[in-house]
Amino acid sequence: MAKMKTICPISRDEFKSHAPVLEIVIGDRKFKAVPREFSTGSLGWYVNDKMDVEIAGKPVTIQLGLNLTVVGSKELPAATSAAT
Repeated sequence: MAKMKTICPISRDEFKSHAPVLEIVIGDRKFKAVPREFSTGSLGWYVNDKMDVEIAGKPVTIQLGLNLTVVGSKELPAATSAAT
């Protein structure tokens, strides 16, 4: 049985106007994921940073890249532009 496609309940304009910055916690570090429109057309949040993790008593630097995508947002119509 095929799954039904998820429909995004908000518009691009609503996302751009109202999407909050999200706080992501990894270990004891807090990161801010900022709202954005990805090159694919999907809407969501993105965070990219580095942090140190201790392994066997030694600090190891890791790079963090995280996308949080609004399901169904890629299919939304283009945002309306404000009249000037």
